[in-house]
Amino acid sequence: MPSHCVLWMAPFLSGGGYSSEGWSYVLALHSHRKMQSFRLAIEHHGDLESLEFWEGLPQDMKNIAIELYQTQCRMNETIVICHSEPGAWYPPLFQTFPCPPSLYHNFKSVIGRTMFETDRVNAEHVERCNIMDYVWVPTEFHMSTFVQSGVDPSKVVKIVQPVDVNFFDPVRYIPLDLASRAKLVLGSGVSKGFVFLSVFKWEYRKGWDVLLKSYLKEFSKDDRVALYLLTNPYHTDSNFGNKILDFVESSDVVEPVSGWSPVYVIDTHIALSELPRVYKAADAFVLPSRGEGWGRPLVEAMSMALPVIATNWSGPTEYLTEENGYPLPVDRMSEGTEGPFKGHLWAEPSEDKLQVLMRQVMSNLTEAIAKGKKAREDMISRFSPEIVANIVADHIQKILEQ
Repeated sequence: MPSHCVLWMAPFLSGGGYSSEGWSYVLALHSHRKMQSFRLAIEHHGDLESLEFWEGLPQDMKNIAIELYQTQCRMNETIVICHSEPGAWYPPLFQTFPCPPSLYHNFKSVIGRTMFETDRVNAEHVERCNIMDYVWVPTEFHMSTFVQSGVDPSKVVKIVQPVDVNFFDPVRYIPLDLASRAKLVLGSGVSKGFVFLSVFKWEYRKGWDVLLKSYLKEFSKDDRVALYLLTNPYHTDSNFGNKILDFVESSDVVEPVSGWSPVYVIDTHIALSELPRVYKAADAFVLPSRGEGWGRPLVEAMSMALPVIATNWSGPTEYLTEENGYPLPVDRMSEGTEGPFKGHLWAEPSEDKLQVLMRQVMSNLTEAIAKGKKAREDMISRFSPEIVANIVADHIQKILEQ
């Protein structure tokens, strides 16, 4: 058995973006360990644990987690991967299990895996990145923004994110009955219409305001189309129905003569094992966000061969093209006003172009289906677990050889 160890520390039990990304790497590496010269261990770090998320995991993932959690490693033979936002790195700025678990020099190497959704990284995070031996980022976009913000270019390495193309495979699933899980918050229900799906946590960055405006301006009840929002609270309460109604009332969108095109919200927990069935129930996926680190729901939807409309800026530029989807043009850059985004720039996606693209997807199904098929092919050829596991293993091997 190899003596060297990779200790992957991520919010494995939280269910957020870093959680699902962390899982995607360790599952990819776990199934390809035979060719590798290191053992793999995991530790929860970075976010609060969610029992609901753990209970919704497939049993095989739970078994792997327990096995990897019990792997014992010796410090001086261990590469630690701190897979979280830099504020969680040692010493953490909030209460969490520190990563690395003790001083940096006690380990063979310490790697930070992180990303950011705007045009820059703040000074505190730049400092923390520069303490790391390496900083893994997911895209060319981040290579550029991290280096421009002051991270040492010799430390920054692009490691793309895997997506489980076998788990997210449309032929394996029957569609979930979305209406049975959703609340109708606007308009009246339509049967057997065209379904747009969006999956996001409820925050301004995700562009839910842009999506609602474009959708409600473009479609009426006569179009027999529905928009389903699978969302969960993010530093907010979960009264999404009222938030949507308040937004529509205060906007300049006028109700069509035939009535609003329906908007549904799914705000109950969907277990990971059921998630592919949610995508399978949709005809197209849309996410006009202002900035993405990677855009996990986008690549999941693309793996499920859905036509995808997403903002042509930040993370998605790594994989979304005119051939495999519908890149949404950006009108201008705007300044973030709150939290970690304050003073940073991000994209304002075009509301008008979004209307055009949503109509195009719906009215030219042959083209949309062809783009969805190409999207799945691209996910398999560039981001499948086998391919990304090789990229990660090669980089770890280089470190071990040093």
